Amino acid sequence: MAWVFMPIFVVGFVGFLLGAILNHFLPLLLKNRIVPKGSFGWPFLGETLSFLKPHPSNSIGSFLQQHCSRYGKVFTSHLFFSPTVVSCDEELNYFILQNEGKLFECSYPKPIHGILGKVSMLVAVSDTHKRLRNVALSLVTTTKSKPHFLNDVENIATQILDSWRYKQHVLFSEEARKFTFNVIVKQVLGLTAEEPRTREILQDFLAFMRGLISFPLYIPGTPYAKAVQARSRIFSTVRTIIEERRRRRRSEEIKNTSDFLEILLCVDTLSEDEKVSFVLDSLLGGYETTSLLMDMLVYFLGQSPAALHKLKVEHEKIREMKGNDELLNWEDYKKMDFTQQVINEALRSGNIVKFVHRKALKDVKFRDYVIPSGWKVLPIFSAVHLDPSLHPNALQFNPWRWKDEDQTCKKLTPFGGGSRCCPGSELAKVEVAFFLHHLVRNYRWRLEEDEQPMAHPYVEFRRGLKLTVYSSSDLSS
Repeated sequence: MAWVFMPIFVVGFVGFLLGAILNHFLPLLLKNRIVPKGSFGWPFLGETLSFLKPHPSNSIGSFLQQHCSRYGKVFTSHLFFSPTVVSCDEELNYFILQNEGKLFECSYPKPIHGILGKVSMLVAVSDTHKRLRNVALSLVTTTKSKPHFLNDVENIATQILDSWRYKQHVLFSEEARKFTFNVIVKQVLGLTAEEPRTREILQDFLAFMRGLISFPLYIPGTPYAKAVQARSRIFSTVRTIIEERRRRRRSEEIKNTSDFLEILLCVDTLSEDEKVSFVLDSLLGGYETTSLLMDMLVYFLGQSPAALHKLKVEHEKIREMKGNDELLNWEDYKKMDFTQQVINEALRSGNIVKFVHRKALKDVKFRDYVIPSGWKVLPIFSAVHLDPSLHPNALQFNPWRWKDEDQTCKKLTPFGGGSRCCPGSELAKVEVAFFLHHLVRNYRWRLEEDEQPMAHPYVEFRRGLKLTVYSSSDLSS
């Protein structure tokens, strides 16, 4: 049997030897360019598996703790098949984000491109990204304060919460996804939750999301392969909807429609494929990350009675100034000051997006070291969000810390920054604020199981965030 294990031993030994050589000699090869200290791990994989090891998202995880302790807040590693500079430093992160397209460029792993598509705004660079982003910003600016959008958000929120009336337990992660999907599919495509196409898109979208966070192996039956196929089906469905909408516009069958799709049809700067891809990006951005923010809010508020009480007082005061049946408007949203503090703190504490992928376009000198051209660069948002030197008692959920803080400060970058800052962030905050308005006034809740948000690096509550819910009217009677 020894002959069976000998090749494995030899391969392992050679791999170890190559890793040791790489660790030892790479800094010497770069002696004219002083790179940050660090380690490179095994050949090919490097330290990727250790970097991606699951950990609570309200912590930075053992990999970053160990490397920052040993090498400092900026260090080198070998991640995602590339030599990498990892930044847990506030100033360097800001520098990277502000120099998008000049010194650094978006550089997600190739398998992500296979699912999102070549013209997705999430992976596009240069002029393509600028055109897509300008359209997105225009749509958000046009939409965010409009009564039809605000009314849709509030009506969908109350429908979800009314369905809890006779329930003792809810899986909040499912409820949050239902809310955000119904909002975004209505706003983007003009579809209601009851329409068959909405259910078809949702099923394909679930497969799409599972594949986006799976091992990128394109073999029939794997989550990755199913995701590529699901994206193709969604792409075809959206293209058909666009063609139908265009025919209805020509025959004047449709009037007074102001969803994203209607506005998008009037945009001449995008190709047909870019318009379809833009719709998919909007669905993705408005579905998963917004629902995760809602999860974080319920999770952290459930452990902070003082914050929950102050939040309820703020929303009761807003409701007292309106009739019981009067819908919220943009002016009401602008009065939700403490709500904004709560949202900021949930984003800081929960870290829905841990890091982003960038690549150095040229040798970049920062302080006393150089980031070599072509190297991957990972600005770690969670490390800055949880840095006790920037946020006193960083592991404590404390919305009051944002009372007098600049909302656009370098210390909080949950939506990225620079020219790639998420254009839909304000829409997400409006949705969440309106949902909170009705949730905190009508319900109390308790976490049914001991769970916490886990980063894989994507974030999830493994048990679905099961809650025991109590109607406020029942508690007061």
